[in-house]
Amino acid sequence: MTEEKLVVTVDSEVRDSHFLYTQKTGKSKKLLDYDYKRCNGCGICIEICPKKAIEAGPLIEIATGMDAPPIIIDHTKCSFCGMCAAFCPVKAVRMTVNDKDILELAEFPHLDSSVVIKTPYLNTGTDKCLPCLLCKKACPEEAIAVEFTFPKKETAAPFRAGRKGEIEVDMEKCTLCGACAELCPAFVLVDRESTADALVPFDNLLVDREKCDYCGICVPFCPEDAIKVKGDFFGEAPKLTGNIKVDDKKCTRCGWCEAVCPYDAAKVTKPFDGDIELIDVKLKGCDPVGCHGCFNVCPSKAWIIPKDKKIDVVRDFCTYCGACERACHVKAIGVKRTATKHTEIKDTPWAKEWKDAIVCLTTNERERPDVSHTLSVEKAERKVEQPVAMPEVNGTFRRLVDERISDLMPLLKSKQVRRSWEKKEAKVAAKEIGKRIKQHK
Repeated sequence: MTEEKLVVTVDSEVRDSHFLYTQKTGKSKKLLDYDYKRCNGCGICIEICPKKAIEAGPLIEIATGMDAPPIIIDHTKCSFCGMCAAFCPVKAVRMTVNDKDILELAEFPHLDSSVVIKTPYLNTGTDKCLPCLLCKKACPEEAIAVEFTFPKKETAAPFRAGRKGEIEVDMEKCTLCGACAELCPAFVLVDRESTADALVPFDNLLVDREKCDYCGICVPFCPEDAIKVKGDFFGEAPKLTGNIKVDDKKCTRCGWCEAVCPYDAAKVTKPFDGDIELIDVKLKGCDPVGCHGCFNVCPSKAWIIPKDKKIDVVRDFCTYCGACERACHVKAIGVKRTATKHTEIKDTPWAKEWKDAIVCLTTNERERPDVSHTLSVEKAERKVEQPVAMPEVNGTFRRLVDERISDLMPLLKSKQVRRSWEKKEAKVAAKEIGKRIKQHK
């Protein structure tokens, strides 16, 4: 009976911003997909890799504008264990086994975090999602999609030109949820850039009176009772309904949706607990406007420039990935993870390595298995050799030799002589040299 030989092939290719590495055996196909454009260079994969197959790219330069991969994967060293994909906080590294994502496989432990949106249909209390536009517009990763299902004004109350009336929005009550702007084109939301210290993505709500026919359906539609209309109402006001979805491949659990929602409808569980600090002594060399490195690599967009400080971070949004610490060229940022939320570690041959990787996420110390497959051999004792003594040179003989060589140099430089040698006409050359020697004598 013959043993079946296990054949393993590893291939690589580059497709747009994705580095794709494939390992094939007779029993499985593993695909490691690294999207360098999504990677923020946090370095977690470097710390936990059991084979030291991942190296850091020039993150400081990348954070300030260079287009390059923040990490470099040596697929010839990679064991395709999946740890990098299991613990990547921004999901820049993904791995599938036989076309199945390892985050869906119980034998692969991974970060355990979540975003729960309370919808009207799953409401367990008074807090619920309307839905509205706030979380969608505020999300720094564009991970939230909102689909409104209510009929719009053109259906519920088609526009009637020439009607007169009055309309007023009480901005003290208005939450700038944006639902009225979805209902009727007469409402115009004024956009603004969301920042970690000013989350609401809208600056104001205006009414285009040329597009308003004072139908009044917006009055009962507004969840805050912030709209007042005077006129002859017509049409039927719809109920505010819709669906909201979170793209798990993009969501980093930053917590912006939870913070911006006026109805406490979002609940975020982060993958790490920890702390982040700014080192005042080193902040003297910080130029947040010129550098902007920490701003650029932060997936949570948690960095701000307050009026009373050079730079600061809104800690509620920090996920403790550590990218800002690696990107800071003056080493003014310190990130410490104190706990990791992860799924169950199954009893598998690699269980200890998974446990070591998870411990490394908080200690930065990684125990790695011995993969050298080499024997240690005692080095032979090095022998000390005596220095070579240079022979004594006779000045008279040296002068005579130099004279003879000087006389022969024109012959050695002759093209005809060299050509004769190259044609192996050694006899002719020898005679010529002998003749010249006799003439010299």
